[in-house]
Amino acid sequence: MIERYTRPEMGAVWQEEKKYETWLEIELLVCEELEARGTIPKGASSRIREKAKIVPEDLLAIEATSKHEVVSFLSAISRFIGDDSRYLHLGLTSSDLMDTALSLQIKKASEIILADLRDISGLLKELALRYKKTPIIGRTHGVHAEPTSFGLKILLWYCENERNIERMIRARDIASVGKISGAVGNYAHLDPGIEKRVLSRLNLKTALVTSQIIQRDRHAEVLWAIAVSGASLEKFATEIRNLQRTEILEVEEPFEPGQKGSSAMPHKKNPVHCERICGLARVLRANLLAGLENISLWHERDISHSSVERIIIPDGFILLDYMASLFFEVLRGLQVFPEAMMKNIKKTGGLVFSQRILVELMRKGFPRDKAYEIVQRNALRARDEKRDLKELLQTDSDINKNIGKEELDDLFSTGYFLRNTDAIFERALGSSRR
Repeated sequence: MIERYTRPEMGAVWQEEKKYETWLEIELLVCEELEARGTIPKGASSRIREKAKIVPEDLLAIEATSKHEVVSFLSAISRFIGDDSRYLHLGLTSSDLMDTALSLQIKKASEIILADLRDISGLLKELALRYKKTPIIGRTHGVHAEPTSFGLKILLWYCENERNIERMIRARDIASVGKISGAVGNYAHLDPGIEKRVLSRLNLKTALVTSQIIQRDRHAEVLWAIAVSGASLEKFATEIRNLQRTEILEVEEPFEPGQKGSSAMPHKKNPVHCERICGLARVLRANLLAGLENISLWHERDISHSSVERIIIPDGFILLDYMASLFFEVLRGLQVFPEAMMKNIKKTGGLVFSQRILVELMRKGFPRDKAYEIVQRNALRARDEKRDLKELLQTDSDINKNIGKEELDDLFSTGYFLRNTDAIFERALGSSRR
């Protein structure tokens, strides 16, 4: 875990001591079930619960010799329990503890991420509605295309973020399974009913079939949901970065009092938060690749996945949590400049209305190729000579014979391009989708 990017609530989920506490709880629950079935003496489970104590330093000291984390854990707590420690880990294998605990961590971490994403959706929806009728130039290939709505741009993000919430829910649910099925998953030394009872008390489902481990396609799906969510945040942040460019400057991420943009240039206000989001998204995609590699293991298991997971799963959740909180702050303080948006629409002297002229000529009976040629020759001239397109069209005989001045003025209205915005918002935010 990188402290710089670790928020307290998420960091607590992945603390080593918390993991050991979960291992102990699983052992205790199994003991209670064994006692209820008469497999171990009455009162043993309560004595174990009372005496068991975790001292991470003891565990690490033993592990230096044993080279086995779970064996070291059992040895460390057995010193406090005494004779009853012989009832610990009966019929279990290391992965019964490790995988079940990991599922609990994933479930808890997923809930934190879901809360983050829902907070983002709330702000995106608010911004989309606020700027629903705010014109902005649409850009394709980085070049001015036609006017659209800034609110519609944000609504697009909202819908994508909602899909990320759905993905995370699915991934959380598929990973919310445990296993207490023994060395190769065949319950040779434990009754499946014990697993069912223990997992129920942990609020986990039972994996239908396991080997010695829970299969890693589940974890890969979690990492996929994390990576896709991170890619979406990167996409949103990239757009803000581009719109903050000096020559565009239609939006700007928040710049707090006392903040410095550059060590050398005092005038700088850089989109550093969005840039950080974009950079960390690359790590999430790399983690996904490692997670996919973890799916294929030898026979009933090997441990080639274990060391990888200690990095990619905690760090994946920690980074996405950090990225989401950072993007929330960007949205909450986002500076929006509608005047600059309108200025940029007008920047090309009306070229962005060329399709409206094209369509109108076709409605008046011009073949498409002819209509296209008329509009294009005027558009290219306007571009090359830095002229206003509407002024050129007014002097073109093919135009002024067929389109009057008032009609031409109307064709250069931005309102036309926003006329279906309400319908799109209703479709995206209608009562059936709330």
